[in-house]
Amino acid sequence: MKRSKDHLPFYVITGGPGVGKTTLLEELRQRGFKVVPETARELIKAQQAIDGEALPWKNRKQYMELMFKGCKAQFEKTLLDVRTDQPVFFDRGFVDALCYAALEGLPIDREMKSLAETHRYRPQVFILPPWKDIYHTDAQRTQDWNESVFTYNKMIQTYRSYQYDLIEVPRVAVQERADFVLESINSK
Repeated sequence: MKRSKDHLPFYVITGGPGVGKTTLLEELRQRGFKVVPETARELIKAQQAIDGEALPWKNRKQYMELMFKGCKAQFEKTLLDVRTDQPVFFDRGFVDALCYAALEGLPIDREMKSLAETHRYRPQVFILPPWKDIYHTDAQRTQDWNESVFTYNKMIQTYRSYQYDLIEVPRVAVQERADFVLESINSK
């Protein structure tokens, strides 16, 4: 089945760090949906394993560039792999890499802007708001609470600048969050 890029069933779930994205995506995966993991977290783990430089606390520019390339590769691989109209959920998208660049004051080149404009996810992007009750840090997520809130606000600004419609996922149990996402998709 051939689809237009304008009608891909690719949905992004985003938000600041520590808001429950991965938990929500795991719930959707358990319900039988394809889930594409977060590039940034895998990149950090890989760089930590080799004592690499492409880390947000070492070389922000290299980290952002590798994160963007990884997101692009995931998008293109998923485009080749997916053969149905069943929704595919991405744990962040390459627009998140552009948001990171904006947060850090890093330049965004023409190729990145062009890709963000031509490789489109569904217009509805699910954003999870900051939720202090579930927020915690770990070896890959080192941002404090204030950075999490700031990132969330920058995500809103960045996704809107690329003409995405943000749907805020309520702060409820993960099963209810998954129900909300699926009902939102089915109502469009």
